[in-house]
Amino acid sequence: MTLQAKKSYKTLRLILGDQLNASHSWFKQQDEQTLYLIAELHQETCYTVHHRQKIAAFFAAMQQFAFALQTAGHQVAHLTLDDTKPFKELPALLDHLIESYSIQRFEYQLPDEYRLREQLANFSESLPLNSAAYSTEHFYLPDEEIGKYFQASKSHRLENFYRKMRLRFDVLMDKEVPLGGKWNYDANNRNKLKTDDLANVPAPLLFSNDVTSILERIDKHKISTIGHSYTQLLWPVNRKQATQLLSFFCEQCLPRFGQFQDSMTGKLSLLGKDNGWSLYHSRISFALNAKIISPQYVVKTAIEAFERSEGRIDISQIEGFVRQIIGWREFIRGVYWANMPDYASLNALEAKRQLPSWFWTGDTKMNCLQHAIKQSLDYAYAHHIQRLMVTGNFCLLAGVDPTFVDDWYLGIYIDAIEWVEMPNTRGMSQFADGGIVGSKAYAASGNYINKMSDYCSDCLYKVNKTTEDQACPLNSLYWHFMDKHQHQMGNNPRTKMVFSSWLKKSEQQRIEVLNKAKHCLDDIENL
Repeated sequence: MTLQAKKSYKTLRLILGDQLNASHSWFKQQDEQTLYLIAELHQETCYTVHHRQKIAAFFAAMQQFAFALQTAGHQVAHLTLDDTKPFKELPALLDHLIESYSIQRFEYQLPDEYRLREQLANFSESLPLNSAAYSTEHFYLPDEEIGKYFQASKSHRLENFYRKMRLRFDVLMDKEVPLGGKWNYDANNRNKLKTDDLANVPAPLLFSNDVTSILERIDKHKISTIGHSYTQLLWPVNRKQATQLLSFFCEQCLPRFGQFQDSMTGKLSLLGKDNGWSLYHSRISFALNAKIISPQYVVKTAIEAFERSEGRIDISQIEGFVRQIIGWREFIRGVYWANMPDYASLNALEAKRQLPSWFWTGDTKMNCLQHAIKQSLDYAYAHHIQRLMVTGNFCLLAGVDPTFVDDWYLGIYIDAIEWVEMPNTRGMSQFADGGIVGSKAYAASGNYINKMSDYCSDCLYKVNKTTEDQACPLNSLYWHFMDKHQHQMGNNPRTKMVFSSWLKKSEQQRIEVLNKAKHCLDDIENL
């Protein structure tokens, strides 16, 4: 639909690219006087440099959603970058449409990003006509109840929140007792993939969505991007594909998901298999965050698969997955909205370093970082341990400014929307919030990588060395981090014991380690 006044409408309803919820109450009835706007916006392509697959996936999903609404009898204006080029920002486009179609009322669903919510609130207040904001009807916890669970600048813990959510929504519960007798089976879910396990890793379910025209449009409008793209997008861009991917996960991956959810491997590519990046993960985060599929449906479907599996899926697998959806995802959203906009500037560890240039290429000799970054560039995806304990851990140890880390994560991952990305990155990964999200900084030496992956065996650096020429940089950087932040780390009950082992080293040993770390930081571009 082009930008021309073909008729008049009474109401204009805006649907953003991450509001593709076909079950929303808006769509229960058709109304010839209501026009739905779904638009590729220039402002949304340039607030950070996005992965090409991320932009293509959102644009393809928006196109599919617009077609579905039209097929269902709704009036839809689906505008591409070609149509919206004259409008630098969303309010200018909305003003144009309101005037062109003689709109009497403007409605929108509450954005899940602070930036957009402020923009639309300010726009609505300036309008000379009636306007209203609605819930997206997506999350378990309604917007108006977030304040009952989260307060600004206050430390919150997932486990307490998670238990409340399980009880409130009766998920994996036997009355008031958690199914299986325990709330959390995380201790069972920290296994490394051994050589014999690799043959059983399922090949991922991939889709072939033709995005040739979208990629051409991205290039035509000179949109800056990162990462690799393919004319056939492998990610789900409609509800049918999202439910297929969820079903595949429940059948093929969930039986061993929890067991290996923290594992990493580089061996599968050496065996000629292209599934080392996906492993047992669901990969439904893009569809979830775009609201193509609901968290309630995801949890219900997974639990039903668990219940009919006759023991093939045990309680630790399903609990680990449910905790990510009803626990962590909702928890992170609560932290975001309770603390914005101040949260975006928190930097408790006063980190100031730039990201090394190889974060955009993967050209580093550190095998773990090379795998995680190149995988991210190839697929716009890395699983939570790669994000937290590989790229995130390096940035934490190296003292990279969390604003740069935020920007990289927000751009490179297909599922990254600020409400979910920022508390995970700035809070959980970088400890820049001083402990609002996590009770400790998730800092680790090379030993953790060696424990949870096979990366170290093929690495130029030696994971069992700290100060030698080919010592793993993570080892000296870890102790440098602990020494630099001894006030926070030495007094933290969860790191106090680790810090005490640093103090047991001789002064000469500590000097050698710190000198090695300084050399790594000075030569960070060549690691």
